[in-house]
Amino acid sequence: MSSVASLVPTPTSDRKAPADHAEPSDAPFDAILVVSFGGPEGPDDVMPFLENVTRGRGVPRERLLDVAHHYELFGGISPINEQNRALIAALEPELRAHGIDLPVYFGNRNWRPFIADAMAEMRDDGVRNALAFLTSAYSSYSGCRQYRENLFDAQQSVGADAPAVSRLRMLYNHPGFVEANVDHVREALAQVPDGSHIAFTAHSIPVAMARNCAYEAQLRETARLVAEAVGVERWHVVYQSRSGPPQVPWLEPDVSDQLAALKDNGAPGVVVSPIGFVSDHLEVLYDLDVEARETADGIGLPFARAASAGTHPAFVAAIREAIAERLAPGTRKRALGRFGPSWDTCAPDCCRPGNGRPSPWDA
Repeated sequence: MSSVASLVPTPTSDRKAPADHAEPSDAPFDAILVVSFGGPEGPDDVMPFLENVTRGRGVPRERLLDVAHHYELFGGISPINEQNRALIAALEPELRAHGIDLPVYFGNRNWRPFIADAMAEMRDDGVRNALAFLTSAYSSYSGCRQYRENLFDAQQSVGADAPAVSRLRMLYNHPGFVEANVDHVREALAQVPDGSHIAFTAHSIPVAMARNCAYEAQLRETARLVAEAVGVERWHVVYQSRSGPPQVPWLEPDVSDQLAALKDNGAPGVVVSPIGFVSDHLEVLYDLDVEARETADGIGLPFARAASAGTHPAFVAAIREAIAERLAPGTRKRALGRFGPSWDTCAPDCCRPGNGRPSPWDA
């Protein structure tokens, strides 16, 4: 499987991430910041967006053009920005309905609106201490620590008056996130024969990176919770969007390889559920709705793709609950399964890229 992520090699440095304790103790939380990856919103945006993603990494232009073709299949538009705007539009009334009157801002790593622009806007509006919702449900370098690095860089760009920002906990085992995925998997199961398997997909990461975070364990826990709720015993955690040099091991199996194995073993069908993602952005659309579906069709395996959590009311309510927890310390944190609620504050060496070098925060 190939995607925009395949343009980004394994991280080769282990730089400093911001410390959550940098928030001023005398300032209450006064804003919400939705932080995401970003994506092009028209054909003219595609190459500049890909150049942003790969800046300083020496990726040949020919490779950028190859990946640009994926966006051309969808009119040069990644749906991720619009999906995040829809999430914000659902979250704002959910917050107001529960007495939380905080403005919601939006910033991206790789495309407009950029995190630094959101940071400057918050500063100009007098925000001092924001809570960030990262559009990832799992702990990993790319899904958490790198966003914290991005926030730190944005603060440095804006200057001394930039607001402090602390992230919300990861919601992989929150009842609302699980419920949203359960509903979508149940809808997809109705489209395939009885006895079909579930392939829960997530973005692959290097094995060395996986050793430094709870990504695999959290994914498997969410998959187990969803599968048990829908009553399916035959399920698998698989991966998509593998990138990097072939000699560098990444998490496996690939979703298309798993589909072939299911067919060989007589599975009557499969539901593919992208539980590793919170919205149906372009990697989900291309890797699953194009490539994985072509694989399934080619081998005659009945296939249905479940939607991601998206703007499901239970997921929106989960985000609101995570915000409310931070506004009122001591609030009970809901979580399903064996691990309990995820942590609010990251350890200094949490989710390192996995290149074997010590973090500056380990000293």
